[in-house]
Amino acid sequence: MKRPVVALVGRPNVGKSTLFNRLSGTRDAIVNDVPGTTRDRLFGHAEWAGVEFDIVDTGGIDPSPSGQKAPLSVDSAEFVQEIKSQALLAVSEADVVLFLVDAISGITPADREIASILRKNQKIVDGKETPPILLVANKADSARQRQNVSEFYELGMGDPFPLSAIHGTETGDMLDALIALFPKQEEETPDDSVKIAIVGKPNVGKSSLLNRIVGEERAIVSDIPGTTRDAIDTHILYNGVPVTLIDTAGIRRRGKIEPGVEKYSVIRSMRAIEEADVSLLVIDALSDITSQDAHIAGYILEEWKSVVVVVNKWDAVEKDTYTMQTYTDKIRKELNFMPYVPILFVSALTNQRVNQVIPTALQVQEERLARITTSQLNEVIHDAQDKHHATSRTGRSLQIYYATQVRSDPPTFLIYVNDPKLAHFSYTRYLENQIRKQFGFIGTPIRIVYRARR
Repeated sequence: MKRPVVALVGRPNVGKSTLFNRLSGTRDAIVNDVPGTTRDRLFGHAEWAGVEFDIVDTGGIDPSPSGQKAPLSVDSAEFVQEIKSQALLAVSEADVVLFLVDAISGITPADREIASILRKNQKIVDGKETPPILLVANKADSARQRQNVSEFYELGMGDPFPLSAIHGTETGDMLDALIALFPKQEEETPDDSVKIAIVGKPNVGKSSLLNRIVGEERAIVSDIPGTTRDAIDTHILYNGVPVTLIDTAGIRRRGKIEPGVEKYSVIRSMRAIEEADVSLLVIDALSDITSQDAHIAGYILEEWKSVVVVVNKWDAVEKDTYTMQTYTDKIRKELNFMPYVPILFVSALTNQRVNQVIPTALQVQEERLARITTSQLNEVIHDAQDKHHATSRTGRSLQIYYATQVRSDPPTFLIYVNDPKLAHFSYTRYLENQIRKQFGFIGTPIRIVYRARR
């Protein structure tokens, strides 16, 4: 089941990032007294009373045409429209909106304007306004401040919930009301198809690749970055194997948001990676591999998902005998944290090698689900230990007793040792390489877990 999405919105400096950190249990959002610190949307996970949901922290909405009169943080004033665009986009994607106001400063003209903006973005679905909005009066640190929030009824957003995000006071009542507003989750029909997400930066040709694979125009193709706004599912049957292709919005580098262009859902792209079995990381052959390509690859790895690197627009590259190898070396260097990924050089425009994309992805999925017998695994592990013993500065060496595969999807190996603390990450990488050398696992991350045995 998909997790509900909660968007935190409000004018700058009302404590959205503090509440985000409180609910998600992290410090991912930057907290600063200077308005305008949060520019982009920030995504996190939260749980209350056994209910999991996603949180979207946004930059403060500045409804005034000329920008917020209060001083914004350094280099943030020029991003006022982008901040507003990101916040309104988060609202359009949210199941519930938390509208934050400041209990200390009281109602401001900006609060009234934001309330008007939020109401205009609500729609009537099945007789109910969606997304529902909860009014949160933050910074109500004392009992007196919590009692003096009645003025916020003027905003027409129902009962305000006074709380202190920084201290966590009274957040429980708000969370109870929040999860009660979540849409009912219907039991989904089991889907046994192989889910393949097509991900990458904007304008690298993801939709064109999808259209070539499917053989018809399923997604809008444009030279303008950000044409695809939602994650789009396409179901096909490939040699009797059901496959779900997910075309996603381009994932742009944080802080580089262009108003009027990036009207797509980044959070849905991230979800597509989470729900996919294999991701096709599409790279533009006309530009060198960038830090953003590596960032997206890193996110795929964080989710322990399999990946195929697809270098698109290869037809437009001037080539000689060494061009493909040179480009392959560049990719291996930038994505050195996943040396196991297969690389395909294709052209969605001319259909060059596109017929290799789905077979490669399905091969990677087979590798992801593969299981090794315990005897085979221990033979490889013990041979690896005989060839190269783990070194230690403490005088004690790592002793491996026994190994077994405890799960697939992704392949996970449990190794019993004398002391897990002696297992250096470099030796873990060595063992992983030995396993891959013998059994492959192309395009798939491997987990190695150590456990002490008495």
